[in-house]
Amino acid sequence: MEKTTACALDCYDACKIIIKDGSLSHLTGDSKHPAGNGALCKLINNSIQKENRILKPRVDGVEVSLDEVMKSVVNTFKNSKSLLWRGSGNMGVMQEVTDLFMEKIGAFLTRGSLCDGAGEAGILEGRGINKTLPLEQIDKADTIVVWGRNLTVTNSHMLPFLEGKKIVVIDPVKTPIAKKADMYLQIQPRSDYYLAIMLSRFLCMENSHNAKWLEEFASDYEEFYEFTQEHRIKAILAYIGIDLSQMGEILEYLRHKKVVFLVGTGVQKYSTGASTLHAIDSLASMLGLFGKEGCGVHYLGNSKLGFDNPFKTSCKRVSKATTDFCEFTTVLVQGGNPSESMPDSSRVSKELESVENLIYFGLYENETSKRAKIVIPAKNFFEKNDVRLSYSHHRVEKINKIVENSTAISEYEFTKYLFDAFSFDGLKSEENYINDWLEQCSEDEYGYLSPAYEALPYESGFGEDGEDEFVFIDDYDDDFINTKSFSKVRVSKKHQITDEHFWLLSPKSSNALNTQFKRDNKIVVNPSLGYKDGELLKVVSPIGTLELEVLNSEDIRTNCVVIPNNTKGLNYLTPSILSNEGENACFQEIKVSLASIL
Repeated sequence: MEKTTACALDCYDACKIIIKDGSLSHLTGDSKHPAGNGALCKLINNSIQKENRILKPRVDGVEVSLDEVMKSVVNTFKNSKSLLWRGSGNMGVMQEVTDLFMEKIGAFLTRGSLCDGAGEAGILEGRGINKTLPLEQIDKADTIVVWGRNLTVTNSHMLPFLEGKKIVVIDPVKTPIAKKADMYLQIQPRSDYYLAIMLSRFLCMENSHNAKWLEEFASDYEEFYEFTQEHRIKAILAYIGIDLSQMGEILEYLRHKKVVFLVGTGVQKYSTGASTLHAIDSLASMLGLFGKEGCGVHYLGNSKLGFDNPFKTSCKRVSKATTDFCEFTTVLVQGGNPSESMPDSSRVSKELESVENLIYFGLYENETSKRAKIVIPAKNFFEKNDVRLSYSHHRVEKINKIVENSTAISEYEFTKYLFDAFSFDGLKSEENYINDWLEQCSEDEYGYLSPAYEALPYESGFGEDGEDEFVFIDDYDDDFINTKSFSKVRVSKKHQITDEHFWLLSPKSSNALNTQFKRDNKIVVNPSLGYKDGELLKVVSPIGTLELEVLNSEDIRTNCVVIPNNTKGLNYLTPSILSNEGENACFQEIKVSLASIL
């Protein structure tokens, strides 16, 4: 008998899954689904099935029963200053039900993001609200600009929508989609803002901006043009790493065309990340791309837009990217691995080790679970009911329980146990919450559709009520200094450190999902640096060091190194820096040196 569910992994695609005989060994994608092409990624077909799960609860390293571990959890939450730090190991809406208990005991939650917060802040500056561009509009475009987004790794189900289009790729790394593109710009890291500003300026200089649309929806465009004129053309093009002929070529793909920008999180992993998205949106406005068929900017949308969230609380919050764990007696880590996924792992690990009651609630052993006093095995999305929203499209899927698991508990079961133990009231049934989310959706021939769906977002205007104009970026405050101070790092005599400093880029890996599944130990460098494949290098940043194996690739700029974000120890190199807006972690706001092991 055929059953369906949905993938809850942290991914744009949010695939619908078909289980043909009730066995997890026979999984396929739904070829009829608008956001899928019938294929499932190897993480679903292989990694999630083969990864060793946490099978037994533990307290102080001793295996106990589920009831015993929950009694220990109850005791830790009594008369303690508590924090819930949630990762993105599961994207189902029911993950947030634990917030309701935290509110009852006056605990803290987190705010901000490790992923996309700076970009969203920039979008809100210009548009006032972050609406998702529907997939059918991407399908109608003439030109697709893939900007800092490695589709083959992070968003493979978007690839069919690119067929028959002119493709422009902008990225410091020559990704697989870049190798197939009609035009590829291998720009300098952290220069996306300047490219967007220069393109806007050139559009105005040649009178190719969409004046008719601008007069109605973004009438301050002349002031924005004046702002772009404050940027020196020759010096900035040199910094970006492109020339005037390339500017002219890319404008040919943008001018008077139906254009969609597919923007990834890579462009905003810097302190100025909000300005980058705001500048890209400003360029899109100069082209008149909002509210028109086959046009727009597609970033990570607000998946909960339009929903009345039953898990919304008034809890106090601390910054997720720079949490000071020492402030809390009890820390519940749910579906995450802050020891490795937060910047400055050295600081984070020491702080977690000092927490009196560190509770880990998740699927797999990791650097955080090994430090935890209490370990609780969680159910995965095949073992519970839930609802899956998407930050890439408007389809909403019901996650249906496919198999039973009596050795783990769901987030709802965890919360209900605590509500009962503390004699709290107000918790509804799991079915009630799931229906609450689904009943807010509309339905069509393919299933549920988000209440935020609009065929042409921003067609009538911007802001919450759709009556405002677009607000152009008019300021760029950047005090970034390329530090060359490595005095905090000790390098032994067996290493020879270079004088050069390389941009550290940390994209996602095709073999993992952040720190879940396969972990790597490679650093990708340009062959011109003279290192051999398999050679050990010590990577040195102002706050730490890491030894990794060399993998050479011509796809990397000579002034960059790539260390995928599933690499063990990566964030011992990255400092705790928050973006200027959006409270986002700035994983790429750093340069490193390389030390040969003699």
